[in-house]
Amino acid sequence: MNTYITAYGTDIGTKKKVNQDSLCVKIAVVKDKTVCMAVLCDGMGGLSKGELASATVVQGFSDWFMKTLPYTDGKVSLIKEQWENLIVNLNGKIWNYGKKHEVELGTTLTVILLVDYKQYIIAQVGDSRTYRIDSALVQLTEDQSFVAREIKRGNMTEEEALTDPRRNVLLQCIGASQNVKPDFVEGKVENESSFLLCSDGFWHKITELEIYQALSNSKWNSKGQIEEKLHQLIQLNMKRGETDNITVIYIGKSTED
Repeated sequence: MNTYITAYGTDIGTKKKVNQDSLCVKIAVVKDKTVCMAVLCDGMGGLSKGELASATVVQGFSDWFMKTLPYTDGKVSLIKEQWENLIVNLNGKIWNYGKKHEVELGTTLTVILLVDYKQYIIAQVGDSRTYRIDSALVQLTEDQSFVAREIKRGNMTEEEALTDPRRNVLLQCIGASQNVKPDFVEGKVENESSFLLCSDGFWHKITELEIYQALSNSKWNSKGQIEEKLHQLIQLNMKRGETDNITVIYIGKSTED
């Protein structure tokens, strides 16, 4: 039976008064399949409302994992349909709360479900990311942001995006508008692959090469060692001037099978 090793790190950062990021990691055996779900949300909004938005989405997925997943039989097509409905419902809930209380709030989402460490499904809204780590660091999700769209269209280089004043502008997030359309990514898990979920505060100030060099051999290390590496990467971000909240989750295959 395949088992997972997970680790995470989160920090309020150097200037924010509240950590508006939220996360959860859950592992269970469902009908002889070992499943792992990791959810990461980066909330936006004043007066702690971003924290409320991100926590609401994380709680929604946590409830789905506990109450609904057992009835899916691990079927990716069914999970995708349920996730899309869940995201639309959570978007409406947060949107209506904002209208009622006359506040603007929202959250990004990146969530992955691994089934028996053989296949995965990812849902994505905003610019939090999911990476795969094997022979290289591969970004599996596509940022739903202004600069990512302009880079894709050929109107902006990656170097220009780093300093563009619109680099934090999202094309959509959960709760900020009446409609939301998540992106989905599906794939097979290679035996040596591990996965990394992170908020944009984690990847702004460090390179993909630095992330890869720190974590590419983590499958052979203990949970404590991986957590220390995540902590070092978070500290490196802040040393280089990152002011946002910073959150990261690691998922790998346990070597104790």
